[in-house]
Amino acid sequence: METEIANQVVGLGGANDFSLWQLFLRADFVVKAVILLLIASSIFSWALIYDKVRLFRRIDQSTKSFEDKFWKSKSAEAFYKGLPMKSEDPMTIIFKNEMSELIKTKSKSSSVQSARVERVLEVSIDNQLKSVEKNFTYLATIGSTAPFIGLFGTVWGIMNSFQSIAISRNTSLAIVAPGIAEALFATELGLLAAIPAVIDYNIFNSLAYGQWTLKEMESGEAWENISKNKY
Repeated sequence: METEIANQVVGLGGANDFSLWQLFLRADFVVKAVILLLIASSIFSWALIYDKVRLFRRIDQSTKSFEDKFWKSKSAEAFYKGLPMKSEDPMTIIFKNEMSELIKTKSKSSSVQSARVERVLEVSIDNQLKSVEKNFTYLATIGSTAPFIGLFGTVWGIMNSFQSIAISRNTSLAIVAPGIAEALFATELGLLAAIPAVIDYNIFNSLAYGQWTLKEMESGEAWENISKNKY
């Protein structure tokens, strides 16, 4: 072990290239593993972010389209019958579930009908939220663990640097600097992976639980009242 570190010190002492690629190549296997893990986490995080951005844009567009068609329809029943059997649009799914329950409870009293429709509406919205929230936990996990993984790589690299000083008995900056640079590189990657994940997780979470939910609930309440009048 000491021989390997000593050999590494000799190489580091003459290394003047501090490019990211060279920092990676000179790192030991533990730091390399940390760097590769953080790069993979960052790529996966950005892929999720891209997917969620597309999802929320699609939901926003489909919601506007649905509402325009709904308000232009002659009756809620006619609009309901004209909807496709299968749809991935959250608004369409919620409305179909609500109308289906409204038709089933047509013979019931208004209080019973209202309670059952409201229950169906709540369950439908909750199911759609679960679909939207899919993979949110991955963003949260990356955001919370990536800095600590990077810190682990940093601590390991600095530990090797101090071992190098002890073995070589040389406190020259040329000996210490490369190891510290490699160590800090791991922390940098950890932060680069975590910061976008945390920011976008909070944004998506706000959209899912805030604006999007409120919009659907308001629309659902409006549909319930309008359906009773137009049905």
